Amino acid sequence: MKNLHQVIDRPMVTEKSSMLSTDDSEKVVLKVHVHANKCEIKNAVEKYFKVSVVNVNTMHYKGKPKRRGRTFGRAAQWKKAVVSLKKGDKIELIEGV
Repeated sequence: MKNLHQVIDRPMVTEKSSMLSTDDSEKVVLKVHVHANKCEIKNAVEKYFKVSVVNVNTMHYKGKPKRRGRTFGRAAQWKKAVVSLKKGDKIELIEGV
């Protein structure tokens, strides 16, 4: 997990994540690799966005059950990270249309 492009998958732009970033808390929500730990996430965000990270909170999500005809399966599991930035630092995320 040394490559920072492997650690950070994509930013999550949702209503809740945009409310977190507009408050004075300076938090960013990212979808990250399932096996990435908090130290790797912190280092990747600091190097990639050139900001100071104060705290990282992570959450695991199991994949939802899926069905294709008679076969059953499961969607891939994923991990979300809420990164708290130093006061005054900001990451501008551009929404895809």
